[in-house]
Amino acid sequence: MLVFVDESGDCGMKRKDGTSAFFVITAVTFEDNGDAEACDAKISELRTKCFQQKNSEFHFTKCCDAYREEFLRGVAPFDFFYMSFALNKAKLYGPGFNYKDSFYKYTAKLLFENAKPYLRDASVLIDKSGNREFRKQLEKYLKSRINTDREIIRKVKTEVSHSNNLLQLADMICGSVARSFKTDKLDRFRFRKIVAHRELEVQMWPRF
Repeated sequence: MLVFVDESGDCGMKRKDGTSAFFVITAVTFEDNGDAEACDAKISELRTKCFQQKNSEFHFTKCCDAYREEFLRGVAPFDFFYMSFALNKAKLYGPGFNYKDSFYKYTAKLLFENAKPYLRDASVLIDKSGNREFRKQLEKYLKSRINTDREIIRKVKTEVSHSNNLLQLADMICGSVARSFKTDKLDRFRFRKIVAHRELEVQMWPRF
């Protein structure tokens, strides 16, 4: 099983302009490598159609609405599923949330705890963030907390998203979910609806 992980928003807890209200992390899963390869090829085709430069990447916050919709409609028929976990930062408390690394690791743990029933022997690829030591800590952290009764996560790797189409898929899905939490957007569910049939669960915490 292949799992691709990306996030939307920031890990900052400072109450200031430009800090996101939510931190959303999403896992996109493929049961079959052939399905993943077919989706990868479709994204390459979409890139050629949408962008003039070959090294351009699909990034939700940088794409126009037309490209967002074209991308999501293009990938929607492929056999993948996704789960998202959103931290409502206004409701968080505790000193650990003030540290970016622990904030990220904790949110990733909550996501994978929710995803446990759907995962087995998973190779996890995460959009590259942090330094090399942090990435090693993240792999150890997730394995120790998720592989408690069986091997759910086999390995965790990181890669830059511009060189991996399926990390870009995770970005576009995550961006669509994150937008659905923005109550100032009248069409906030527009993009999430396109891939709603691929959604296993989206959880927000704390709710109150």
